[in-house]
Amino acid sequence: MNGTLQTIPLMSLALVFVPALITIGILFKWSLNASNALYALSRMLVQLMLIGYFLTYIFESDSSGVVLVIMAVMVVASSWIALGTVADRRMQLYRYAFISLLVGGGFTLVLVTQGVLVLDPWYSPQSMIPIAGMIFANAMNSVSLAGERLNAELSRSVPYDEARSIAMQSAMIPVINSLFAVGLVSLPGMMTGQILSGVSPLIAARYQIMVMCMIFGASGISTAMFLMMVKSELTRT
Repeated sequence: MNGTLQTIPLMSLALVFVPALITIGILFKWSLNASNALYALSRMLVQLMLIGYFLTYIFESDSSGVVLVIMAVMVVASSWIALGTVADRRMQLYRYAFISLLVGGGFTLVLVTQGVLVLDPWYSPQSMIPIAGMIFANAMNSVSLAGERLNAELSRSVPYDEARSIAMQSAMIPVINSLFAVGLVSLPGMMTGQILSGVSPLIAARYQIMVMCMIFGASGISTAMFLMMVKSELTRT
């Protein structure tokens, strides 16, 4: 197998937008807020093009300070985005989301990068930034789902401990489903990318095991911390 990942020409890349635009057309036909989906698609394109140039600069700079700043931005932004499902309480709960993601995600990140991969240097941008992104993004999604479900259960006057259990279970469903599906229903992004670039499937599988465990762990720890810390805030009379 060729060890060099194939470069996709821009004209060829444009073809992948065909099914996306068909979906936009369906949403428009069914009056399902196609403009929002189109905006999201356009924003994704711009963001990924910009991050491509930005990461090229970061990798070439090889600076620990820059890497730490980027990870700090990830935590700040993910904490804010996570509370979009409870926007009316965003400011009230922000510090809890921030601490949860920082501790749960940060602990997992350190364990993976310094204990499993043993990065050299410890801040290696090519590994640290993508791994941090996966950890904080998935933990963010779980906290977001937990916040939405907890708020819904409390609004129905469900006792807090019961609402917390329901919220935790709901938040972990996507992560647990991905554990069931990996290798059977889907080949995740990291494994697929490594195989396409010529890495042995057996080695790629080890890396994917690491990724699945870190996502499950970071999501679970962050969500549990969030649900425990917000109790005093949400049950205050």
